[in-house]
Amino acid sequence: MTDITYPAYPILAIVAAVLVLVPLPWHFQAWNAGTCLFMVWTSVACLNLGINSIVWHSDAINHAPIWCDISSRIIVAVAVAIPTASLCINRRLYKIATMQRLAIGRDERRRAVMVDLSLGMGIPLLQVVMQYIVSGTSRSSMSLQRNSDVILTGHRFDIYEELGCYPFTYNTPVAFPLSYLWPPVIGLVSAGYCFLTLRAFWQRRAQFSEFLASKTSLRPNRYFRLMALATGDLLFTMPIALYGAILNATDSTIFPWISWADTHADYWKVNQVPALLWRSSHVSVVALEMTRWAPVICSLIFFAFFGFAEEARRHYADAIRSVLRRLGLSGLRRPSLFSRHTLPTFVRIEKPPVYSAGPYSAISPASSKVPILSSSPTASSAAATTESFHSVAPPPPVYKDSGAVTHAWLPSTPSTVSDLSPSDHVFRLQDV
Repeated sequence: MTDITYPAYPILAIVAAVLVLVPLPWHFQAWNAGTCLFMVWTSVACLNLGINSIVWHSDAINHAPIWCDISSRIIVAVAVAIPTASLCINRRLYKIATMQRLAIGRDERRRAVMVDLSLGMGIPLLQVVMQYIVSGTSRSSMSLQRNSDVILTGHRFDIYEELGCYPFTYNTPVAFPLSYLWPPVIGLVSAGYCFLTLRAFWQRRAQFSEFLASKTSLRPNRYFRLMALATGDLLFTMPIALYGAILNATDSTIFPWISWADTHADYWKVNQVPALLWRSSHVSVVALEMTRWAPVICSLIFFAFFGFAEEARRHYADAIRSVLRRLGLSGLRRPSLFSRHTLPTFVRIEKPPVYSAGPYSAISPASSKVPILSSSPTASSAAATTESFHSVAPPPPVYKDSGAVTHAWLPSTPSTVSDLSPSDHVFRLQDV
């Protein structure tokens, strides 16, 4: 049977695994542990499922048993890790919305991060241990038809053609509290935080922006994006978890728990399920396809929320400038019309000229070739000669008070520009 999702699914899964990690550096710098956990877990899930779909796209042979042991445990952990990361995000948003005391100092931030890491890493690892208790010999998870007489023993893991390795859970009453109910219960707790956050925000919306600016590193737009992400994750992952639990309770045979030895008899055998068999059941197709597409969709939604934000564009620009600087191309930067200013502004910076002072001497006004400009309105303009039009205008006179007579010290200016030299700057004394 031809898989219509190949190679589209592995390509999308690997691309999503990379894209969701793009905002990781600046969220890590901001001590957003819940957001970082969400990025890491969804990236690991996408990469794991993408590799599986490539290796087993045409068969169900046990090529890599060690890899399947690891891969199946990753699937178990991710089933609760993503809801737990959403719980950490909603928990932090609730503390901000209720304006509780937040971690400001380095030690307080470290304690807050340790709490989030304990939840985001501890609960998935504990779920892996709990699932091992209820993984063992029973009817295959493919035995969704009640009239099936085929008993497939040995459930270390299952290999589905076109999908890859998947964990198996022995469908007993013990499996519900130890495995099936963890994701929906965590989702319900997270939904409770989400509801309380919305209510607190509505009650304190007037002073909310001021509190964000003074007490946290979050901006209002990032806060609302985180809230939308956590809420969307709840609306997407909780129905899948509830659907799986209800399906195992109603459409699958529930076997009695006898003992540990009975459950784990012939544990090291592996089920190999061809695509023709698992695709023949509509319920199996829905359950398996939803399980493998959920992390990809979560990753793309996260990147849509945070990969195009203002802070992301600023970091992209910094990264591009850093690369250009390493290549020696930083001087080729040109202003853009899409920057904050409408047009670029260029300023030429020149070295100021250096002037040297020339010798000065006091001489008689009669010896100067420069015409004396009179301030009297009756003065005749005929006194101006052709030579005076080529003269250089002298600077304003400097007045010196010497009793009853005031003298003006004027520089003796050459008659033409060509005669200008430092030695021609002499002062002449004129009575005013």
